[in-house]
Amino acid sequence: MLTLKLIEENPAFVVERLKIKGVDVAETVQKIIDNNNLRKETQAKTDRLKSEMNRISKEIGLLFREGKKDEANKAKGRTTELKNEIKTLDTSFSEIGDELNALLITLPNIPHELVPEGLTEEDNLEVKRAGEIPQLVEKLPHWELIKKYDIIDFDLGTKLTGAGFPVYKGKGAKLQRALINFFLDEGEKAGYREVLPPIVVNEASGFGTGQLPDKEGMMYHITAENFYMVPTAEVPVTNIYRDAILDEAELPVKNMAYTPCFRREAGSWGAHVRGLNRLHQFDKVEIVQIVHPDKSYDVLDQMLTHVESLVTKLGLPYRILRLCGGDISFTSALTYDFEVFSAAQERWLEVSSVSNFENFQANRLKCRFKGKDSKKPELVHTLNGSALALPRIVAAILENNQTNNGIKIPDVLVPYCGFDIID
Repeated sequence: MLTLKLIEENPAFVVERLKIKGVDVAETVQKIIDNNNLRKETQAKTDRLKSEMNRISKEIGLLFREGKKDEANKAKGRTTELKNEIKTLDTSFSEIGDELNALLITLPNIPHELVPEGLTEEDNLEVKRAGEIPQLVEKLPHWELIKKYDIIDFDLGTKLTGAGFPVYKGKGAKLQRALINFFLDEGEKAGYREVLPPIVVNEASGFGTGQLPDKEGMMYHITAENFYMVPTAEVPVTNIYRDAILDEAELPVKNMAYTPCFRREAGSWGAHVRGLNRLHQFDKVEIVQIVHPDKSYDVLDQMLTHVESLVTKLGLPYRILRLCGGDISFTSALTYDFEVFSAAQERWLEVSSVSNFENFQANRLKCRFKGKDSKKPELVHTLNGSALALPRIVAAILENNQTNNGIKIPDVLVPYCGFDIID
């Protein structure tokens, strides 16, 4: 959520920058300013009436002591009137505040100056490409390979739950577990602390990181308790620090978590969403940092380097994209996507997004820090990234490493799998 201070001091900047995200917020920004001015006026009037009431209340006792009963009773009548006026103003103040917050949460985060202009993924800017694309004699897509080697069963998943909920079997299950452990071990080496959070969260958590109300339609909702299945570990891990005031010495906070992730949108049937390309349930390791505002872009570079090391160690060709204004998320100020090349599908598959949210999430979370010389707490900056999401990583490993004798396991995963080939 954007701060009121930013909107009041730089309304034209907010309106102009958000055009990069393809939205016109001029009317909303003006309504916010008008509502905030009205709220200030209401508060000032309330304060004046309370001051008058306090003054009269002190006079009443003096009037009674002086035997001026009629004047005292008249003054008491005035305090009753003032109490009613103050009650009405308090109600109005609360209603104005609710309307103000309802307007504020509709505004996306301000895009960083590095965000390219553009409205679709075709406008994203490729900033790096590395790795060698394998030249395959036989190019079976992963949805054929998993049937050939009986390692992932979509039909069984449909029987148990529905489309988009695969069942991993045998070496497929072991490969899945190997990747999770590999990502967690690499994260630990990079200084991240592992946490194992709940995979259902309350509404406040969804609001804190910006999934609610923006992405409500994408989330599985447990209506009886008003809980939500996590779409990413970002939600519970970041919300650990909701309503927290950290000491500056505690920063940066570096956490990571493995969770299954649940997303309702799975797209229509077709080559681009077949097999593991898009699922309703998938596994992911997420890295989250809470940092000093002055250091968040240095930390973003560090997180990019970490994710890059993972795809490099897996031997997958990859590219890094800086997302344009129309493709960047509601909450992000700057996002980089990692895509790996799928040799059988002959297309790039997104496997990670790494984002800096600056203080946008922190303002919703009320997550702040206090330095030893600070007069009052300041908002932190939050960042997160997929490190990594498994389904498309598995798809690329299966397709890129297929041979006549089976599917070779990347060397770095062999100690985790306990085998070097799926045959």
